[in-house]
Amino acid sequence: MSADKPLDGKCIVVTRAVEQSRDLKERLEKLGARVLLLPAVSFSEPADTTDLDRAIRSLETYDWLLFTSANAARFFASRCRKLGRNPEGGDRPRCAAVGPATASAAAAEAFAIDYVAKEFLGVALARELGAALGGKRVLLPRSGRAGRDLPDALRAAGAEVTEIVAYHTGGVGAAADRAGCDPAAAAGPAAVEVGARLARDAAATGPECLRRAVS
Repeated sequence: MSADKPLDGKCIVVTRAVEQSRDLKERLEKLGARVLLLPAVSFSEPADTTDLDRAIRSLETYDWLLFTSANAARFFASRCRKLGRNPEGGDRPRCAAVGPATASAAAAEAFAIDYVAKEFLGVALARELGAALGGKRVLLPRSGRAGRDLPDALRAAGAEVTEIVAYHTGGVGAAADRAGCDPAAAAGPAAVEVGARLARDAAATGPECLRRAVS
């Protein structure tokens, strides 16, 4: 192992979706790791977009549009365009994001970002925006598997919240042969959930690569 290759001889399992793993894979490989892409999740547009479409068509009636993930921003923008609604056109609500990565993804989709949470947690938006949410209509596009913390916190702050499923998060099937690998890198609650199940399998069968998870 050399100073510039601290991961030489290590095999790292990355459980993010393949399209979101390329940069991480390249960085790990530059550090000497052998990288195995083992996506624990996949992302797709919801089968039923009725509620999503209704919200997009009435976007100008909302005061805030909140993005808690890059996927939410991308899928919401994609659906906007399919409906002929340009994210940067017309009268649009103020837009807030959780963290710079989400803000960057939203900006890349032509959303003007008015606020970025200082703490990179969904509930931080409710806490940091505080009184600005009172009596306001808030649109919250997100995964169908997202938790209740943020919408509950927004309502506690006095906001009228519309939750819509902008994308579906699903598994991608059984794991490939993982023997000889080291830690797994997971991102997102769905990946951790699937990774935990795979780790239980690994503990029973012997491979080391998914016995530890780094999230």
